[in-house]
Amino acid sequence: MGQAGREAVARILPELRTKEQLDLVIANGENAAHGMGLTPNIARDLFHLGVDVLTMGNHTWDKKEILDIIDDEPIVRPANYAPGVPGRGAILATTAAGIKVGILNLIGRVFMPPNDCPFRSADKVIEELKKETPLIIVDMHAEATSEKVAMGWYLDGKVSAVIGTHTHVQTADDKILPEGTAYLTDVGMTGPFDSVIGIKKEIILQRFLMQMPIRFEVSEKDVWFNGVLIEIDEQSGKALSIQRLQIKI
Repeated sequence: MGQAGREAVARILPELRTKEQLDLVIANGENAAHGMGLTPNIARDLFHLGVDVLTMGNHTWDKKEILDIIDDEPIVRPANYAPGVPGRGAILATTAAGIKVGILNLIGRVFMPPNDCPFRSADKVIEELKKETPLIIVDMHAEATSEKVAMGWYLDGKVSAVIGTHTHVQTADDKILPEGTAYLTDVGMTGPFDSVIGIKKEIILQRFLMQMPIRFEVSEKDVWFNGVLIEIDEQSGKALSIQRLQIKI
């Protein structure tokens, strides 16, 4: 979330990759540029810091410059966007050890702009990814907890993990579902927590009280790095463990 979040990634991720011997790092990057959207320079900075794949969401198109790189860089926008839009809804990433991992991005429909069905879209894309690898990680970018939980149950046994994004508040329901899929309703936010989901709290309070348009500004105080560690069996694609991360900067 904004510059504070990017600085947190710079301080935490390189050491974390080494300490935990991480094979692949996926980050939701749709709020990286001043809280809304992603620019080419910021994307490349995050890749340089150790992020392997960036997923997106409802702020995918907030910075028009994203169109310059979205077809070429390891950036995944929601697969259930309208057919023909730029970018890819899923990609295959390869670890240093040569293991292929499918990354699928979906966007919810409850309290969100209208899009194609994420459940049916998931079926189609997963069928194609399965031809290449049993390891598939899904970023379910959605507002409603119920929709994320439903997706977790729907994809249990079909993918390695379903991890929710969008609401910026990390949930405490990390688990491995009965058929071997790791699940978390929301991974949380890497950014400033002296805020209202990243925006200066004074601005949001004024917005709620006055119901008038106001320019958002990203906070810079009380910065935390949120994430999740997932261990997956490379043969079966089933999750072996899931662990939430909350690191204060």
